[in-house]
Amino acid sequence: MTLGEKLTLYRKKNNLTQDAVAETLGVTAQAVSKWENDASCPDIMLLPRIADLYGTTIDELLSREAAPVVALVPEERRRPLDEMIFRVLVDSVDGDHVKINLPMSLVKAVLAAGSSVGEMKFGKVDLSGVDFEQLIRLVENGALGRLVEVDSAEGDHVVIEVS
Repeated sequence: MTLGEKLTLYRKKNNLTQDAVAETLGVTAQAVSKWENDASCPDIMLLPRIADLYGTTIDELLSREAAPVVALVPEERRRPLDEMIFRVLVDSVDGDHVKINLPMSLVKAVLAAGSSVGEMKFGKVDLSGVDFEQLIRLVENGALGRLVEVDSAEGDHVVIEVS
């Protein structure tokens, strides 16, 4: 995977536009476009800010190897739970495409109130069997990335990830 492909992937994963990235980094949207199309590379001094913006590392951006689907972050590098995003992605056999991005603090509040995130409807997909409290504990202990990926017998595809 090229640097441009990784930059595109991380930007989209973080639900950012090229304009938003450009504004945050103090460059033009055309510069971001050139980076993502491998027509040019970002200035080396921008790499730490880009990595921070995308919630990754410079090493991961520049590595030719694919990032692991799930990573265990050392305690000294963990971000506060309130800064993380809980994502549910559903592609159902019926054509439903659901993408939900929730602040982790909201997910914790729902669980603390005695409700179940699994009771929420994501298309026709039933998530009542997912132990969301266990997922929160995994994240609190440093697990990040794609924590759950399920393909049902009916053909539904569900991904739960935290970044």
